[in-house]
Amino acid sequence: MEKVSSTLEEINQNAAGIDLGSGEHWVCVPTDRADKNVRRFGCFTPDLIAMADWLIEYRINTVAMEATGVYWIPVFQILEAKGFEVKLVNAHHVKTVPGRKTDVLDCQWLQKLHTYGLLSGSFRPEDQVCVLRSYIRQRDTLIKSASAHIQRMQKALIQMNLHLHKVISDVTGLTGMKIIKAIVAGEQDPQVLASLKDPHIKSSTADIAASLTGDYRREHLFVLQQELTLYEVYQQQITAVDAEIEKCLASFEPQTLDEPPTTPRKRRKKPTANHPNFDLHKYLYRMAGVDFTLIDGLDALTVQTILSEVGLDPKRFPTVKHFTSWLGLCPGQKVTGGKLKSSQTRNVVNRAANAFRMAAFSLTHSRSALGAFYRRLRSRLGAPKAITATAHKLARLFYHIWITAGQYSDPGMDYYEQKYQELMLKNLKQKAQALGLQLIPISHPTECVS
Repeated sequence: MEKVSSTLEEINQNAAGIDLGSGEHWVCVPTDRADKNVRRFGCFTPDLIAMADWLIEYRINTVAMEATGVYWIPVFQILEAKGFEVKLVNAHHVKTVPGRKTDVLDCQWLQKLHTYGLLSGSFRPEDQVCVLRSYIRQRDTLIKSASAHIQRMQKALIQMNLHLHKVISDVTGLTGMKIIKAIVAGEQDPQVLASLKDPHIKSSTADIAASLTGDYRREHLFVLQQELTLYEVYQQQITAVDAEIEKCLASFEPQTLDEPPTTPRKRRKKPTANHPNFDLHKYLYRMAGVDFTLIDGLDALTVQTILSEVGLDPKRFPTVKHFTSWLGLCPGQKVTGGKLKSSQTRNVVNRAANAFRMAAFSLTHSRSALGAFYRRLRSRLGAPKAITATAHKLARLFYHIWITAGQYSDPGMDYYEQKYQELMLKNLKQKAQALGLQLIPISHPTECVS
């Protein structure tokens, strides 16, 4: 019988650990490299460069650090540029041993765990994708900030008893903005305001005029004017970010120069809300070489968010199980005593996973196989679990066409329902056979014709 070693093998002998902070960083190298193997560095850029030089002096080639707020970003970028292998680890996974907690002990604990190969680094896409991700996250932040001013404009309108939101679907659309700008400019005649409506608005001019008959108080008009100004400022900044995003997308090496394939599926004639002014779909197709929008529920904005978070290299995720596990969409497996205690998904903060969930929710009224799948699960499990399960299915489809550079073809809602009925019938036959029974289909009686 082979004897098992009782000691751990040192996997990374040239490893260092860094405990990050807002004002100082503590670095630990192996004890055989220096008399004082722990050293403190400041947070300024010259201090970080000195830290990198000190690590090079002691022949360090791999570094582990905890993900602490945003303080890790400059350290990570400088060390990576110097040629170090940097592992960014989840602080929850490297809790120190019980006892006294200090920065010195933390960096020593990280160095020890990393030496024995007990740390796994967090996923981080290639640097060019990180640049795109920064722009897209800033765009999302601006959109959320702009939405707060939309709510305040609606509040000011309601305080004047102007129920514009009840007669048009979007107060920030063409008609809504024309009316709000006219009100801010001093127009208070309901008939004049109602005449600004677009011909495609379903509400009648009389209904819109009735909704705009209210109490135009000075203080509420002042608030409306300020919120409108702030909303327009954010729209200008979003336009500026879109220009940077377009430049960044154009800088990627194209995987194909072909146009995106046309599909028989009906495309939206009107762009979705917050859609950029350039052809985002074409940029994404050429950048990835795959048209992910063929999957029902995934539009160009959703695909842009997902790709900016997962990168362009599917080989970073060895299998589809690794991909869905990283997203936190696959069922959990908590087994103790041979019994499954919980299969609840892990609580993961992931923008790509949220994008898949939003795509799943958009399938509520979709007449597709995925839409039928979501509605069946929702009727049986409820909306939250159905959204997660459908997002998991979308993620698997996404990975499949990503890794194979293939296409997705929707089999249709009728095909899905037929396959589901065949599966139910097969299960019923198996149950009946186990009970010694036999299923006999009901024959429809023929009608007697006199």
